[in-house]
Amino acid sequence: MANQETVKTPAAAEAQEVTLMKGNEAIAHAAIRCGADGYFGYPITPQSEVIETLAELKPWETTGMVVLQAESELASINMIYGGAAAGKKVLTSSSSPGIALMQEGITYMAGAELPGVFVNVQRGGPGLGTIQPSQGDYFQATRGGGNGDYNTIVLAPNSVQEMADFVDLAFELAFKYRNPAMILADGVIGQMMEKIVLPPYKPRRTEEEIRQQCPWATIGRTKDRKPNIITSLELKPEVMEARNLHLQAKYKEIREKEVRYETLYADDAEVLIVAFGSAARLTQKAIEMAREEGIRVGLLRPITLWPFPTQAIADAARGKKGVLVVEINAGQMVQDVRLAINGTVPVEHFGRLGGIVPEPEEIVEVIKKLL
Repeated sequence: MANQETVKTPAAAEAQEVTLMKGNEAIAHAAIRCGADGYFGYPITPQSEVIETLAELKPWETTGMVVLQAESELASINMIYGGAAAGKKVLTSSSSPGIALMQEGITYMAGAELPGVFVNVQRGGPGLGTIQPSQGDYFQATRGGGNGDYNTIVLAPNSVQEMADFVDLAFELAFKYRNPAMILADGVIGQMMEKIVLPPYKPRRTEEEIRQQCPWATIGRTKDRKPNIITSLELKPEVMEARNLHLQAKYKEIREKEVRYETLYADDAEVLIVAFGSAARLTQKAIEMAREEGIRVGLLRPITLWPFPTQAIADAARGKKGVLVVEINAGQMVQDVRLAINGTVPVEHFGRLGGIVPEPEEIVEVIKKLL
C-alpha cells in the first residue's frame, strides 16, 4: 500500500455535506473518508454497489486507498487478514453466502487479535437462497460461524446515515479491542436511498503512526528487535488456554462498555417490540399506527447485536403485557430476547421468510393478539 506522503489528499470538504445515496454507496464514501487503507471484496447482490462506487470514486488517486476486486470471497478475507496484520485499516463487504465463505478467516483474525471491518448486506437463505432482503445471518454474526470460542463485534444499522456512521465506529472498536467488527445490514438498508450527512475526511495514518498505534503489527518489532509474528496457532494446551482466557476477559470488557441500543415510547408501553435493522424501521411505522388506535406500543432497537443489550431488554420488558420480536427470519434474535427476559413476561415472534419483508399492518395485527 502507498505511504500517505506519496499520494494526493482530497480537497477540504464541509463537515455537513448533505447528499442522497444508497446505503451501499454510503459504505464506500465513508470508507474513503475515515482513512481506510484498503478494500478487498467480491461482487454479490445486494451489496455490489460498494465496490462499484469505490471503483467510480478512484480513491487510490486521492487518498492512496487500495481497492481490489479479489478472485473470490476466500481470497478477499485472506487479503484482509494480511492487511490487518500490518496494522492497516482494511475492510470488505459481501452478502450472506459470501460471508459464510469468510468465516474461517474471521475466526483466524479473532484468534490472532486482528482488527478488520466486514459489511454483510444480508439476503435470503439458506444456501444461495434469494437476492431479496433477509435477517437470517443473525446467528452467523453473533454466534460466530467459525470454530472456537470467539466473538465478533456486530453493529446493526437501520438507516443509510448509520451505514455511513458505522464504518468509522466499526474501525474504532476493531482497533480499540483488536477484534473483527461486522456491520450487519440487509438488502433493504443497502438498496434504499436517503439523505445523509457524509462524515468529514480523516487522513490516512503514516507508517510511523501505525507503528506507534499498533506495536503488535508485522511492520513493527518486539522489544528485542525481533519481527512480530501474527498467528492464531498454539500447540501447547496451557498456553492456548491462557490465550483463550485473555480473549474471554476482553469480551467481558466489551460487554460491559460497548452495549448500544435505543428506545421509542418504551416507558408507557403495554407491549414492547424488539427489532433491529430494517425490521425496526417497519416496526416504527406499526407503532405509529397502533398508537393512533390507542394501543400503547414501544420499541427497543438493539444497535449492537453483540454485545447484546440483555439487561436493557430485561428492564424495558418489566411490567409489560408482552414482548414481540420482529425479524425478517424464522426466529433468531428472539432466542436472546427470551434469555434476557427469563420468563417474566410472554415473548412472541413474528417474521417473514424468503425475502418477503413484513408489512406494518401485519405487525399491528400481531400486536393486537398479545393484548
